[in-house]
Amino acid sequence: MIQSFEDKKYAPIGVFDSGVGGLTVAREIMRQLPEERIIYFGDTARVPYGSKSKETITLYSRQIIRFLESKGVKAIVVACNTASAFALETIRPEMKIPIIGVVKPGAKVAAETTVNGRIGVIGTEGTIGSQIYTKTIQEHNPDAVVLGKACPLFVPLVEEGWLKDPVTIEVAKRYLDYFQKSDIDTLILGCTHYPLLRSTIRGIMGEKVNLVNPAYETAQGLKRLLAEHQLTNDGADTREVPMYQFYVSDAAEKFKNFANSILPCEIEEARLIHIEE
Repeated sequence: MIQSFEDKKYAPIGVFDSGVGGLTVAREIMRQLPEERIIYFGDTARVPYGSKSKETITLYSRQIIRFLESKGVKAIVVACNTASAFALETIRPEMKIPIIGVVKPGAKVAAETTVNGRIGVIGTEGTIGSQIYTKTIQEHNPDAVVLGKACPLFVPLVEEGWLKDPVTIEVAKRYLDYFQKSDIDTLILGCTHYPLLRSTIRGIMGEKVNLVNPAYETAQGLKRLLAEHQLTNDGADTREVPMYQFYVSDAAEKFKNFANSILPCEIEEARLIHIEE
């Protein structure tokens, strides 16, 4: 573990997700905090998380956090809405380093920017079933009406790379039809995979509905969290340490190819880790 303050400031940020969706969060961190190093773990062997129980998601999250802590990370981003909804508040008291999820930043922005107070949320079955977005939005805007829709097929379609495929567009039309007559003016992309379908969702929902991307808001929240704990990397460290490291629990080559299609940098390797060990 990295101990001293000077070392800790230059330590990496741990980011984890059930698969490739959290790369949208990593991408925003790269853009908004370019001095920060990142260690990313994608649990590609056990994706999707959205249909699993709270107990299972909490177990998985603890395993991954232990791995990231062994790498000396200074903070952790839970770049998965399901894990943020099911595990974060249970795990937070166990942590010795700052940890942030993706639900609260996006919910706060939606609550503050809606004009008519009608907000839609799309996410996994787990996230929608947890009602976490409704609770969090109404903490900031008690009068808000929140409508949730589980879109379980979006994750496998994104993982397959079918971002603009006719099948994906048809599935999206069926899911989003739920909102067409609901008069929402804001829609939260409540799964980190979903920003990769943003143009498809925008085409169906139209320009009048504001799409909230929690990945962007989470990077903003991380920036504030690091400053609060005096952990912001000032870029003065000259050691030859990799800026970005990627680990997965399965299908490393497929993950690497997908990451290289959406990240602003080229990654050379995704290392395979048997996370349960």
